[in-house]
Amino acid sequence: MSNELFEKAPIREAYLKLAIPVVLSMVVQLVYSMVDTYFIALTGNTSLIAGVSICTPLFTLFLAFGDMFALGGSSYISRLLGAGRGEDGKRLSVFCMYAAIAFGLFVMVILLVFKTPILKFLGADDSTMYYASQYYQFLVLGSTFIIYALVPSNLMRTVGHPNASMITSIIGAVVNIILDPVFIFGFGMGAAGAAIATVIGYITSDAFAIWYTASKCEGLSVKLSEFGLKPGEVGKIFAVGLPASVTNFTQTIGMTLTNRALQGYGSDSIAVMGIVLKIVNIVMLVIVGLAFGGQPLTGYVYGSGNKKRLRKVLSFAYRIVGGTAALMAAVVGIFAPLFIGAFLKDEALIDKGVLMLRLQMPGMILMGLGLVTICTFQSMGKGLPALILSLCRQGVVYAAVITAFQMLFGYMGVISSQLGSDVISVLIAAGLFFAVIRPELIDNA
Repeated sequence: MSNELFEKAPIREAYLKLAIPVVLSMVVQLVYSMVDTYFIALTGNTSLIAGVSICTPLFTLFLAFGDMFALGGSSYISRLLGAGRGEDGKRLSVFCMYAAIAFGLFVMVILLVFKTPILKFLGADDSTMYYASQYYQFLVLGSTFIIYALVPSNLMRTVGHPNASMITSIIGAVVNIILDPVFIFGFGMGAAGAAIATVIGYITSDAFAIWYTASKCEGLSVKLSEFGLKPGEVGKIFAVGLPASVTNFTQTIGMTLTNRALQGYGSDSIAVMGIVLKIVNIVMLVIVGLAFGGQPLTGYVYGSGNKKRLRKVLSFAYRIVGGTAALMAAVVGIFAPLFIGAFLKDEALIDKGVLMLRLQMPGMILMGLGLVTICTFQSMGKGLPALILSLCRQGVVYAAVITAFQMLFGYMGVISSQLGSDVISVLIAAGLFFAVIRPELIDNA
């Protein structure tokens, strides 16, 4: 792998070359998600839509588990590359690959055993349990493939193969889009069909990633013969991986809290919020792609000790992520009726969805700034502040805000609680930036 991109290329060029493939792959994932929701919405069955929406936190949970090995490994390996220790990074990639598979199998067994209580916790009731159970069963059976998929795609970017990472995501998403109508309508499988199409898509992505890693990617390995660990290395991976996992896990908690809070306002509210959150992902996934796409560059530059270049990387990251978030939030807010109307035909439900969507948009800008800060902590290997921020937006802060807002403002409080949580979380992020990151940017000389 050439270090030219990481060490000498202009910041804008280096950052975007790494980030744009991530954004494109996430846009494809977004298209799949929207198509998936569109086909389910075509059934006109709000209980089915709500049942699938109830299981959405489960999917996010799998991504959280994958992040333990994907982001934890990529953060540590990028710092090793910056320090000129590429062989150590290759050795650790083997651990990340197989540890994700083993953990995925463990998760699958646990979730199958406790299926009914978990579904009830997620908010399933008599009207949605049947559909939620169908989706849950097949999604859990494929959980190992979903958890594993994040690992090679993230590690590819870390060693300078962002385009291969993008292709990995695109292949699975395209397969998923093709199979959705086949299983949902062609085979008449409804919610179960949507889950099966999702799992087959991830299996396809995994197959391509394994082939590419084994045959084309010199900086990584899938050979067990190259496996090896030294004292303290697992701790360094999980020091970043666990906080990264918490970021996605708190999204699971946040969606569950939202669904449970909306339960008292009818399954229609849950169904509409499920569609709204899919649309919110239009902005969110682009922001996440831009923020996390530059993480290998941040980690490499930090590992090399080049503080001047690190300052430029972070400055560009905040500007590109914040500016893009503001532009997209404005566009989605203005055209909210068109977005919601693409999925719903009932005017009352459309009005409800438009209000929900517009209340989500200002928080996207704040979320983007917070994400860059979290990514910076992860790139530097600073697990504790990353963990603190990860627990905020849809975790501890969100739980407190939605509880208080619902008590004070009822339904309006529930649908505006994310914005309130974003305001508090970005203030915490700013405090941690000046306390922890800023000292690292100052030259000692």
